[in-house]
Amino acid sequence: MNDLARSHHDAPLDDLSLAAVAGQGLALRRVDDADAAQVAAWLDAVSRGFLDGERNETQHRAFFDLLGYRRKLGVYDEDAPHPETPSATFASWAAELTVPGGTVPTCAITSVTVAPTHRRRGLLRSLMTGELRTAASLGLPVATLTVSESGIYGRFGFGPAAHATSWTIASRRATWTGPIAPGRVDFVSREHARTLVEALHERIRRTSPGEVDMPGGHWDRFLGTRPDAEKADQRRVLQYRSPAGEVDGLVLYSVTENEHDYSESTLDVALLMAATDEAYAGLWRFLLSMDLIGTVRAGELSTDEPLWWMIADQRAARIAVRDHHYVRILDVPAALRARRFGAPGLVALEVADALGLAEGRWLLRADADGTGHVTAWEGAAPAGAITARLGVAELSAAYLGGVSLATLARAGRVETTDADALARVFGWSRAPRLSYWY
Repeated sequence: MNDLARSHHDAPLDDLSLAAVAGQGLALRRVDDADAAQVAAWLDAVSRGFLDGERNETQHRAFFDLLGYRRKLGVYDEDAPHPETPSATFASWAAELTVPGGTVPTCAITSVTVAPTHRRRGLLRSLMTGELRTAASLGLPVATLTVSESGIYGRFGFGPAAHATSWTIASRRATWTGPIAPGRVDFVSREHARTLVEALHERIRRTSPGEVDMPGGHWDRFLGTRPDAEKADQRRVLQYRSPAGEVDGLVLYSVTENEHDYSESTLDVALLMAATDEAYAGLWRFLLSMDLIGTVRAGELSTDEPLWWMIADQRAARIAVRDHHYVRILDVPAALRARRFGAPGLVALEVADALGLAEGRWLLRADADGTGHVTAWEGAAPAGAITARLGVAELSAAYLGGVSLATLARAGRVETTDADALARVFGWSRAPRLSYWY
């Protein structure tokens, strides 16, 4: 655990949050990572919040062993029948978010729940605002999360910055027209894939805006190599190896048999990772040409997948788009300096933030090489500057280049003197994505 991650994990609880929760007759506490019973009770509350079943001892043990890096908070009701089980939960950790042309530290947030018995008491607001203040005070420029309910987090300044697509492909109808990759595709064991997957993901995610370094325990959850993994025996792994012998791609999938027609079974892609265009083409071509498979399904794909242009019949693919990875800027200058920009320009930004964390006026000068320089802005905007007034949620949504600021201006969510020029500055050549949930 690096210094920033440790400082965030061990930071004291926010005073305003403590007072707000105490005013409800409840107690906000950090979960003791060394107390297995306390961690188990917290996990039980999270499972209940996400409508999952009760956790067993194996699952409790795996969570305790693998997820100590998370800063875990609980709101406790001493008058409840089981006061050891929190009525609200919250977890986060210091991670690294890939942005256009670079990376930035982020406060990754997860396990946000409030029990139905304790709704409408402001517990979510107390937890979220307090933890955002804590993250900002420690120097984390942004916060990120994936959401189960999309209508909640805009009120806290989050914007949907990387959307995801889910594909359902009639594989025989699709007909491959993409390139024939020169390497080879082979089956490998899940255990063998585990030795390759971390390094491969690092190669990929550092150039893919929207990705976050994989949280602890997730690789073994994906691959079914941890003791609490469910249906691990149904998962299979393919690798793509280049002519030079480098493993440049992996795909993890499972198959559901069609009981009425065995040759029309469904293949579900859990994760496809490709560090090269050849690996991408080689793995997708293999999946779409497998015997006995009539339908291929995949989720958490980009909104701009090359696969769309690698099949002859684009109507063979049904594609659904949804919000997925949310970003919340906490420090505007630090966040903007961390990314690169799509075109040179001078932008006078006026940002509104109901929580007061990112509110202010800044002058962004984007150079021809994409570097951004940010200074405070007072008085009149400089001559020739593009002026833009927007909320922190709008700036956060556009931060990864996933939505054009011209689109947000047309939607009435940004006021600017030149929407097209503003969009070119903040634009990026690659659509952001996040390939998993956390």
